Amino acid sequence: MIRVMLVDDHEMVRMGLAAYLSTEKDIELVAEAASGEEGVKLARELKPDVILMDLVMDGIGGVEATRRVREVCPTCKVIVLTSFLDDEKVYPVIEAGAFSYLLKTSRASEIARAIRAAYNGEPVLESRVASKIMARFRHGQPTAPHEQLTPRELEVLRLIGQGKSNQEIADELIIGIKTVKTHVSNILSKLGVEDRTQAAIYVHKHNLI
Repeated sequence: MIRVMLVDDHEMVRMGLAAYLSTEKDIELVAEAASGEEGVKLARELKPDVILMDLVMDGIGGVEATRRVREVCPTCKVIVLTSFLDDEKVYPVIEAGAFSYLLKTSRASEIARAIRAAYNGEPVLESRVASKIMARFRHGQPTAPHEQLTPRELEVLRLIGQGKSNQEIADELIIGIKTVKTHVSNILSKLGVEDRTQAAIYVHKHNLI
């Protein structure tokens, strides 16, 4: 029996997946989490075989949640299930340890097949994600972590370096506080740092202001 956990902040998504997975005789849904933080906690406690992970959530988000899950449960296979194909989301979560990457437009049967494949040690990548990764491999990696940042993320990073709070950043860039939190989470993941203080140190170390 393949023990699976869902991590998604949308209740309807969890309900739909749970209903389908309950019909699969070789798959057992052991837990559902509505946030990345809860997902990490449950992964530590339950040690599921496979985790279906949303990418954009309030709090730590899918990238950091994947990184932490891999730390507390190295045997867990994380399948990213998202609506996004942006470079700034694909690469960080793969680097954080995601095993497979699927879109939420995938058929339920495809998700079930990906779960079985992950359990057997076989990654499944949405075709466009596979193309991105191959293109990046051919062209080489960026020379510095901050070169992976989008222009907006670089703006946010510079403001972090100036000691500004999330609310101050939101006010200056005229964006929502939730958007700022998402940018900050992505920035920390891409730079490989644990908190805003380390990010600020990175800014000054690399003369980004």
